[in-house]
Amino acid sequence: MSDTKPFLDQRVMDLVNTYILSNANPETKVAHHLPPEKLRSQIDLTLPENGCSLDELYKTIEQYLTFSVRTGHRQFFNQLWSGFTLPGLLGELFASLANTSMYTYEVAPVATLMEKELIKKLGGICGFENPEGLFVTGGSNGNLQAMMIARNRALPHVKSKGYSNAAELIAFVSEEAHYSFEKSANVLGLGSTNLRKIKTDDTGRMIPEELAMAIEESLEKGKQPFFVGATAGTTVKGAFDPLEDIAPIAKQHDLWFHVDGALGGTVILSPRHRHLLEGLDKADSFAWNAHKLMGLPLMCSILLVREKGHLWKTNSVSGTDYIFHDESYGAYDLGPISLQCGRRVDALKLWLSWKYYGDKGYTERVDRFFELAAYAEDIVNHAPSLELMAPRSSVNVCFRYVPNTSEDIDKFNLRLREELARKGKALVNFARLGEDVAIRLVIANHELTREDVSLFFDSLIQTAESLT
Repeated sequence: MSDTKPFLDQRVMDLVNTYILSNANPETKVAHHLPPEKLRSQIDLTLPENGCSLDELYKTIEQYLTFSVRTGHRQFFNQLWSGFTLPGLLGELFASLANTSMYTYEVAPVATLMEKELIKKLGGICGFENPEGLFVTGGSNGNLQAMMIARNRALPHVKSKGYSNAAELIAFVSEEAHYSFEKSANVLGLGSTNLRKIKTDDTGRMIPEELAMAIEESLEKGKQPFFVGATAGTTVKGAFDPLEDIAPIAKQHDLWFHVDGALGGTVILSPRHRHLLEGLDKADSFAWNAHKLMGLPLMCSILLVREKGHLWKTNSVSGTDYIFHDESYGAYDLGPISLQCGRRVDALKLWLSWKYYGDKGYTERVDRFFELAAYAEDIVNHAPSLELMAPRSSVNVCFRYVPNTSEDIDKFNLRLREELARKGKALVNFARLGEDVAIRLVIANHELTREDVSLFFDSLIQTAESLT
C-alpha cells in the first residue's frame, strides 16, 4: 500500500464507535482478566518476517480492545483517571496526524501558541501573575523538574560542577505524598534518607507544626533544607495539604514551595471547592495532571512555575545551535526550557477540550465529582456491612466490607476486589491505611451518574454476600 493513499476506512469508524458505545452498556465487562500465559495464547504476539494483511491487522486491533481494560467504562474506579471525551480523542488523532515535536516554533507553530496560551490561562487561574511552564510526561516528571529547579537554586554551582563541597540538601513532603518525590531524590542524587516525610492528621493532611520542627532539626544538624512539596489531592485519601499554613514556613526559611496537584489541581476550576487550594498563589511551582479530573487521554500533564526564568536556567545547555537558531522566532521556542528534546503535542487535546467545554463545563464537572463522591460516602455510612476507613476530603472514598464471618477482614476485602474484577463487574483499587486494607473508590469519569455509583455498591455487596 502506498503511504500517500487514504487508508482510514469505515472499519476504523466501526471499531471506534462500537467500543465507545459498549462502554456505556452495564452488561459489558470492565475487563477480561486472564493470567499472562492464557492471555498470550489468545493473541498471536509473534512479529513475522513478512508483513500481514490489513484484515489481519484489524483482527489484532479487535483482540487488543477485547482484552484491554475498559478505562472508559462506568464501573472502572481503579485509578485517579477514567472516562472518555471526544475532544480528547480528536486531539490525540490529529496530533499524531501532524506528527510534530514541541521544541521549536518553526516546526510546531500552532501547537506552540496553543501551549503558551494554556500556560498563561492555567497560571492565571493559580494566581501566578507572570508564569512560565510547559507540558511534561506526567505528574512524576513535573515533581522531578520542580525539585531540580529548587536544587539548582539552592546550589547554583551544581549545574556545572556537581555536588563538590556542597552541603547535604534536605527536602520535605508529607508521609502521604506521591512516591515520585522519593524517585526524584534518587535521580537528583539527594538520597532517599534526605527526603523527610512529615506526619499527617487523620484526614491525610500535612501537619504544618511538624514541618516547622523538621526544618529546625535539619538546620541544627548542619543540613541545608531547600524544598517543600505539598500535595493537593493525595493518591489514597484525596487529601489537600493546608497550603496557606505551609507557605509562610517555606518562605521563612527561603525554601522552594512546590505543590503536587496531579490529582486535585483541577478542583481550582470550581468556585465551590477551590478553597481547598487556598494559598496556591504563594507556591513557586505547581504540577497539574489534566488527564485526571479534566478527562483527557494519557498523558496530559503541566508544570507551572510562578516566575519566568527558572526553567531556562535549569534546563538550557550548550550545543543546541543546530536546532535553536535564535533568529526571528527564537523567543517562542519551548525546547530550551524543557528537560526533553523531542516532546509530543499534548497541548492540542487540552486546548480542544477547553474550547469545547469552556470554563463552565469544567466547573460543573468538578462539582458533579464532589456530589457523586458525597453520594458514595453516604451509601457507605448507611450500609450495615460497609465501613468508612477515612474521612472523605474530595473524590476518593476509602471503605471496606465487614463480613459476618471469622475470616480475616483484610483478606476478605482483597478476595472481594479480585472477584469483582474476575467477573468483569467492576475494577476498583485498594490501599493500606496503616495495617488495614481499604477499598479505594475514585470518582473521575465525567459520564458517571448516581445510578452507576449505586450499581457499583450493589454489585460489591452482592458479590461479598456470595463469598461468605
